Order: sequence, then structure tokens, then C-alpha cells
Amino acid sequence: MPNIKVIIPAYNEAESIVKVINDIPKIVNEIIVVNNNSTDGTEEHAKKAGATVLTEKNRGYGNACLKGLDYIANQKNKPNIIVFLDGDYSDFPEELTKLTAPIIENDIDFVIGARIKNLREPGSMTTPQIFGNWLATNLMKLFFGATFTDLGPFRAIKYNKLLMLNMVDKTYGWTVEMQLKALKQKLTYTEIPVNYRNRIGISKVSGTIKGSIFAGVKILSWIFKYSIKK
Repeated sequence: MPNIKVIIPAYNEAESIVKVINDIPKIVNEIIVVNNNSTDGTEEHAKKAGATVLTEKNRGYGNACLKGLDYIANQKNKPNIIVFLDGDYSDFPEELTKLTAPIIENDIDFVIGARIKNLREPGSMTTPQIFGNWLATNLMKLFFGATFTDLGPFRAIKYNKLLMLNMVDKTYGWTVEMQLKALKQKLTYTEIPVNYRNRIGISKVSGTIKGSIFAGVKILSWIFKYSIKK
């Protein structure tokens, strides 16, 4: 079996983090929760549930992901596959095996969990999220011929291919940066439909007008930056 590690960025997810950890399949070698300057019991709950807990005081989704990757880079035994998963229990962690299957069985480099409409719980994605996904993926199709339909955070990628991408975004642009760089590096990719439910707690991005606008600007900035470089 491949060495699989999961990275979970988490900011104030004390109510949900144990559920997320407990539902991750046993094929995973290590669950890494990056506590992104939480003010609740996220760190303590994650440790009790058996996760490796890192602390990243600089707020930002990308900062948390980069912290997890830095930790892995210093390990002796490197993973074959990295899975990224949110800590709010909106994803179904047990579906991790569906995301890793194309990599293990078909040698695909990169897999996105696509939150398709008929598998989404009503209200689990806001109107700005749905529109933002539609706009971003259609722009990627227009500029790069991509077939992505979602910017879903639940994703799996070969570790060596992830290193090739040289990820740098520290905030909300992390997901689209990965997809754009995967296209640039001509990685093989696919999407797997996944279930999606209403998160536990309030979203730090889509739950506020400021967060939604900032995320949208970051995503569009990455797309237009890469369309100019093409």
C-alpha cells in the first residue's frame, strides 16, 4: 500500500475536528492537523483523536498547508500521496479511498473531489461559492482547455508531483494555484464526484462578505496571471 498522509488546515474547528479525524480511512499513515492560530480547543481535540498537530500562527489556508508540507519535507520516509481535507466536516472523509484510487490504480497524478449538485446537501455551498466555482473553472477551460468543474478543497496528489508545483499562495488562492500549476506542468488529472454537506460552524471564507470578496479576487488574480504567462 502507498504511504498516504492527510493535511487538514484548521481554524477554530473544535466542534468538528474529531469527527473528521475519526472518519478518515485506516489506510492513511498519518493525519496532520495544522492549527492555524485557533482560539478554541481545536489543538487539544485533534491530539486526543490521534492526529499529529502542528501550529501555524500566521493566518491563511495556504500558510497552514505550507506548514504541513514543511513538516513532511523533514521526515525520513516521504509519502507517495498527499490528501488535503477541510476540518469543518463538510467533506466526507471516508471517501478518501475514492480520491486516491485513480492515483493507485491508474497512475493519475492529481484528483479533485468534485462537489456536484446532486451530491450536495441543500445550503452546503453559498450562491457566491457556486458562481465563483463556475466562473473560475470556465475561465480555466477558456484559457487552458482545462476540464475542471470545481475548486474543491478535498483533493489528492502524488507527493513528488506536488513538489514540482512549488506552491506559494498563503491564503485563499491555494486551491486554484495548484490546479493552474498542474495544468502548466501537464500533470494528468481527473475529478471524482463526492458528497458535500453543511459544515459545522461558520465558514471563515464564504460566511462573510469580506471573505467571499477576498477569495474571489485571489482566485481570479491567479487565473489572469497564468493566462498572461501562457
